[in-house]
Amino acid sequence: QVQLVESGGGLVQAGGSLTLSCAATGVTFSSYSMGWFRQAPGADHEFVGTIRPRSVTEYSDSVKGRFTITRDDAKNTAYLQMNDLKPEDTAVYYCAASQGHVYSRSIRLFDLRGQGTQVTVAS
Repeated sequence: QVQLVESGGGLVQAGGSLTLSCAATGVTFSSYSMGWFRQAPGADHEFVGTIRPRSVTEYSDSVKGRFTITRDDAKNTAYLQMNDLKPEDTAVYYCAASQGHVYSRSIRLFDLRGQGTQVTVAS
């Protein structure tokens, strides 16, 4: 069964850190690009970043320098390390996956999507 499962969300104070995980099953993980997106209430999905095969990364300007995406191909898992969190980072965070080197910043162009995990940053 092909599936993405996010975990690690929660409530954190501004300036704090949180790490999200995205575990993939049913795919040849190492050949997939893994994207992270977020959706605040009433807003569309916002691109956070992508890690492509061989760990090539790309980030949105809003998180660059604060967030880091990594992957462990042996564990079929991608991670989103979030530091110096701000209240405006509050959202449901989704991971998404597509085979190969994906350059799109639209979650709609990824083949797979997880169920999302809530991140709330208190001021």
